[in-house]
Amino acid sequence: MSKSTARNTAYIALGSNMGDREQWLLQALDALNKREELTITAVSAIYETDPVGYTEQDAFLNMVIEVETTYSPHELLQQQLKIENELGRVRQVQWGPRTIDLDLLLYDNMVLETEQLILPHPRMMERAFVLVPLRDVLTENHVLYSQVEQIAKEALHSRKEGITIWKTINWLNV
Repeated sequence: MSKSTARNTAYIALGSNMGDREQWLLQALDALNKREELTITAVSAIYETDPVGYTEQDAFLNMVIEVETTYSPHELLQQQLKIENELGRVRQVQWGPRTIDLDLLLYDNMVLETEQLILPHPRMMERAFVLVPLRDVLTENHVLYSQVEQIAKEALHSRKEGITIWKTINWLNV
C-alpha cells in the first residue's frame, strides 16, 4: 500500500475505567505520539463520566484528541486496535470495563461506511462523554462545531449525563 503524504485531521476519543485510569490514557497518548505518521495537535481536558450501556462498572475517564496523520482511516483504526491490544484491552462485555478504548470519531469531513469502520462515528452525537471533550478540541470552522457545542453545553449544565471535568493536562509535560 502506498503511503500518502497528505496530512489529514482526525479526532480520537480515549476512555478508561480500570486500574490507574489516567495512566492508561497517558500511555495511549504516548503510543499514538510514537507513530511517525501521526502528530497529536490538540488534547482535551480529562472528564470523569458515568458508565453508559452496561452501568455495573466503575466511572470512566474520557478525553478526545485531534491528530494530523498520513494514515488512511482504516490504517488509523488498525493502529488504534493495536494500541488497545498492547495496553491489555479485553473485549468480554459490550460497553464493559476496559483498560483503554480508542474510537475514531471523525476523519476530515469524510463520510464512510464499511464493515470495519463508520465515519463519523455512528453514536458520537448521542454521547456527552464524547461531545464534551470533543468540544475542547474542535475548531469553530468545523462543520459540526455548533451542534457539538450546543449538545455539550446542555449536558454539562443539566448534569444528567454524569460528566464532570476531572483534570486538565499538558500531556507532553506529564
